[in-house]
Amino acid sequence: MIGIVIVSHSKQLALGVRELAAQMVQGQVPIAVAAGIEDPDNPLGTDPIQVYEAIASVFSDNGVLVLMDLGSALLSAEMAIEFLPEAQQQKVYLCEAPLVEGAIAAVVAVAAGRDIQQVMAEARGALLAKATQLGVVSRPLSLVSHNTPTTNIESPTREIRLIVSNRLGLHARPAAQFVTTAARFQSQILVQNLTRNTELVRGDSINQVATLGVRQGHELLITATGSDADEALAALQGLFANNFGEDNVALNSPPALHHEVTPAIHGELLGIAASAGVAIAPVVHYQPTHISITEYHVDDPDAEWQRVQAAIHTARQEMQAVFSQASLQIGDAEAAIFDAQLLFLEDPVLLEAAHQRILEHHINAEAAWQAVVDEVATSYRTLEDSYLQERVDDVVDVGQRVLRLLAGNAPANLHLEEPAILVATDLSPSDTARLDPKKVLGICTTSGSATSHSAIIARTLGIPAVLGVDAQVLHLADGTLMALDGESGKAWVEPESHILDLLAAKQLAWQTAQQEARATAHQPAITRDGRQVSVFANIGSINDVQVAVANGAEGVGLLRTEFLYLDRTSAPTEEEQLEVYQAIAQVLDNRPLIIRTLDVGGDKPLPYLRVGFPEANPFLGWRGIRFCLDHLDLFKTQLRAILRASVGHQIKIMLPMIASVTEVRAAKVILGEVQAELNQAGISFDAAMKVGIMVEVPAAVAIADQLAAEVDFFSIGTNDLSQYVMASDRTNPRVANLVDALHPAVLRMVQQTIQAAHAAGISVGLCGELAADTLATPILLGLGLDELSVNPQSIPGVKQAIARFCIVESEAIVASALQQDSAVNVRKLISTSVIPPA
Repeated sequence: MIGIVIVSHSKQLALGVRELAAQMVQGQVPIAVAAGIEDPDNPLGTDPIQVYEAIASVFSDNGVLVLMDLGSALLSAEMAIEFLPEAQQQKVYLCEAPLVEGAIAAVVAVAAGRDIQQVMAEARGALLAKATQLGVVSRPLSLVSHNTPTTNIESPTREIRLIVSNRLGLHARPAAQFVTTAARFQSQILVQNLTRNTELVRGDSINQVATLGVRQGHELLITATGSDADEALAALQGLFANNFGEDNVALNSPPALHHEVTPAIHGELLGIAASAGVAIAPVVHYQPTHISITEYHVDDPDAEWQRVQAAIHTARQEMQAVFSQASLQIGDAEAAIFDAQLLFLEDPVLLEAAHQRILEHHINAEAAWQAVVDEVATSYRTLEDSYLQERVDDVVDVGQRVLRLLAGNAPANLHLEEPAILVATDLSPSDTARLDPKKVLGICTTSGSATSHSAIIARTLGIPAVLGVDAQVLHLADGTLMALDGESGKAWVEPESHILDLLAAKQLAWQTAQQEARATAHQPAITRDGRQVSVFANIGSINDVQVAVANGAEGVGLLRTEFLYLDRTSAPTEEEQLEVYQAIAQVLDNRPLIIRTLDVGGDKPLPYLRVGFPEANPFLGWRGIRFCLDHLDLFKTQLRAILRASVGHQIKIMLPMIASVTEVRAAKVILGEVQAELNQAGISFDAAMKVGIMVEVPAAVAIADQLAAEVDFFSIGTNDLSQYVMASDRTNPRVANLVDALHPAVLRMVQQTIQAAHAAGISVGLCGELAADTLATPILLGLGLDELSVNPQSIPGVKQAIARFCIVESEAIVASALQQDSAVNVRKLISTSVIPPA
């Protein structure tokens, strides 16, 4: 039966709504509540972990409907879904219906046996009867202000309005990209959250942008005033169109939580389950160096300001070292946390405030800096959203780094001689990133949360962590034996033998499962009836390829080369590109590398290339191969670099956004010209290098047989193909739900493409997000794909999923799926089609 979850800031309100709704159906419908926070002084608020537990307690394959009141309730619900397994995420629906009326309408519909879409429709229409009875006429409200400020009469103000599609809105990493991009231009950039009706704030201030509270679906007004206003707005628009480089996939999630919290028994300490795994080791206390600040009068404020600037300069060097090390250890995605910290050091609002305090009050640098950092931290703490409240850890982290340098203190020592469990009040993100998992076997702190940046880093490092335990652990002597279970959120001090036996058995089982997963990841992906399917990686950097190989990638099915062109003021040179392509190919060690040529244009503009005119619908505009064929110098430079890198490696070229045979032939002519130029210059390259295309527009599917005669392979891009087939913009929250690659219309397109490719004797892969969805694995196997290309972290899971199925049964599922009338029913079909193990 469909479950209902009620999310509210007020526990009393939520319980009252549940009681009222339950009475309507005599308790027949499962209803869970996630409301309020455990703070007697301020009980109003929402907690993502509470929401996650509520969803889990009523989850069923029929679906879960989540109703929310306002503000951070939506954010908490969005984050909670990210913590669920991918197969379950697709069955949880967030509904904008009114809380009380919507809950009543929903439970009545569930009790009547309606499906999830019908239940949502009933909830959304819950106010209709009341509105009709009161004779209310709905009028749309405009939140857009046309009175935008200007700073220079001679430089007109340009403006754009954008919808944010990132799952967590402008959280730390995309906010950092926004500020970095805005700061590159001379124009003054201002930004306003129209959805929340905020004031305009400076776009080059990381703190002001972050405190706008921008969430998914919010509409922003961005203005630019100055000589390069058009270029600035084009660059910012490119960030939004490219989703700030995020795939909108699941977050690095906390471990699975029990549906019921068991009470602590003697010797147990209950905390927050933040990073899965078992650790048994002596404790070692970590106490960051306390910095005592005394405010005093100074006679030379200019000298004090120079001290601040010098400390910031050194802090920036330290942070860049932390970022570089973190990129190698935890990957680019998580290391981007420290990008935001670097921007904090460059925030003009913060620096101006510190400078002003020193000059006006003649106080010392330490006192002025501490006061300004405290003000920024307080502004974060007072925000309504719990996710943004937690970003205060980053503010304090980088603020303390500068303060330590001003005070002349050495950094705290985190080096351990022997393996241990680290016990502390809290760990900053930069502290956590420095931990060695071979020496730090576990983390136990008295504060923190499962969604903090420190917890995310701990999970990425694979260090078990239990946070928020009783402060008595701070009084333990170093060397005291501790055991902790990061999955259940429990810790034991000097545990008894039976507890140690249980945890040791769990630890062994966990280690065995990890070893099996790693072993499977480095083996071929073979179905139960012997069909081998290649599993490649989608990457966008050198560090990504290292992670991919470590996770068992058999090659790279998609190298997105856009990262070489973005966030700079000019195009990369041939030598710059060659160096990167060779480095990636070297890591792959003769595994296949498919390089997609530049895929930018109207929806992903390059600020240093003037488009000349705005496009009303950039997704249907001048992008991909169309853009490259009109910028031959850019295109030829990239082709030369790819060809030169091909010597001694399995490199292939892939052309994006192909819609006609003419485009393929034109690109091949240019490739031939570049090859002739290299031959003439005596420069070596792989003359037999294969050329393929992305199949991502319906036109390419319709003429797939003709295109197959021109190229060596196909790669189906279901992300774009889905939105073109369904005529829905995946970045538009109002219609994004229609963009589902499991819709029968999309699946039929995929089937037609595969059939055309195989009839022509060429291979065909799939590199969209669908490939990483293990729920879809039997569909993709049954359709006959030769290759799946996924994000590096998904490789082990996809390989294990392939091994669970056989082709014959998968083909039967596909035959039925293609006859369904919706993506919802396709998912239901897959979930109910039980394929027994071999």
